[in-house]
Amino acid sequence: MTKTQTPIASGFDASTTALQALAGCDLRGKTVIVTGGYSGIGLETVRVLTGAGARVIVPARDPQKAERNLSGMAGVEHASLDLLDPLSIDRFAENFLASGRVLNLLINSAGIMATPLQRDAQGIEAQFATNHLGHFQLTARLWPALCRANGARVVSVSSLGHRLSPVHFDDPQFERRPYDKWLAYGQSKTANALFAVALDQRGKAHGVRAFSVHPGEILTDLIRYLDKDDLAFVGALDDQGNICGASHYKNPEQGAATSVWCAVSPLLEGMGGLYCEDCDVAQPSQDDTLRNGVRSWAVDPEQAERLWALSQQLCDVSL
Repeated sequence: MTKTQTPIASGFDASTTALQALAGCDLRGKTVIVTGGYSGIGLETVRVLTGAGARVIVPARDPQKAERNLSGMAGVEHASLDLLDPLSIDRFAENFLASGRVLNLLINSAGIMATPLQRDAQGIEAQFATNHLGHFQLTARLWPALCRANGARVVSVSSLGHRLSPVHFDDPQFERRPYDKWLAYGQSKTANALFAVALDQRGKAHGVRAFSVHPGEILTDLIRYLDKDDLAFVGALDDQGNICGASHYKNPEQGAATSVWCAVSPLLEGMGGLYCEDCDVAQPSQDDTLRNGVRSWAVDPEQAERLWALSQQLCDVSL
């Protein structure tokens, strides 16, 4: 089937929950990794997938929080991983590969948003390093297990925030331009979408298809770095200045739906490299007055290849 960034009339919408998006799919015998799977929409993703019989591994930067939030949930295990630490990523992947398991689904859901300027040990800006490069390295290291699944999918959680910025290849690390936390976040979310485009191009011959998703606007732990002005910017305050979330905000059950849909929906068989939202393929859009659609810079194949080359260089890893 030809890849096209056009809605496919899935029958779902913005109100769909992850359980509804699962549509009764039986995942017994499937192995899944969900980064960020111990809070927010990642936790709901794990809950729904394990409920369908999947065995889910949750990489965790905070093992105590993971233990607490995942306690009592059958079919789940967690292991240490810090997306800002390349050695930690390698250790996690090596341990998984050593187990001999195939990897049916990889859902890259972890992320940070609008943080003050931080850099990793290599000097890479933290939002780009965490949201994109860490997942790039993790996916590359897990590649053998994905290929052995004979039908794996990789889902990367992007955001409506991708429209804030393309990837600035002339200065991606804010070494020469002033740091702007929202532009940095937007760039990292565009990178998530471009990663799916380039990964799918490489993976389809091996039965590995890739998608990126906008989960919707949800009030989760992501807002921990936001001040009142930031919260107003994202429409999370009422007229009295209290955190409430506007009518277009989703709850976690709805926010996890598109990731789950991309992971399991038979409607996406033979497709990949697509940016999805509200449990459907998103339409291209350049209209900043709308709260949906995907910008051309986030699904451009040439930009995707340029990002892939940069990512290989920065991570010193390839498929």
